[in-house]
Amino acid sequence: MRETHQNNDRIIEMAWEDRTTFDAIKFQFGLKEQEVINLMRLELKQSSFKLWRKRVKGRKTKHEKLRSFYSGRFKCSRQKQITHSKISKR
Repeated sequence: MRETHQNNDRIIEMAWEDRTTFDAIKFQFGLKEQEVINLMRLELKQSSFKLWRKRVKGRKTKHEKLRSFYSGRFKCSRQKQITHSKISKR
């Protein structure tokens, strides 16, 4: 149960990040876009969910196929390395 709670926290964090795609969340946690939306609806307050949904809807950076860039990614020099992540092990 504790791991699920930590996973939910990380999924919510990734969903709020502008440059993290739904495909990346699916790759790491196995959740489709609609499942992420449902999780956000359950875990967030209604006002926070509406704010997030308005922000994400149609955002090109959240959908890999709509992005204008395909290779490389921005990483801030202050960004920490993610541990215990399938993506960071590549």
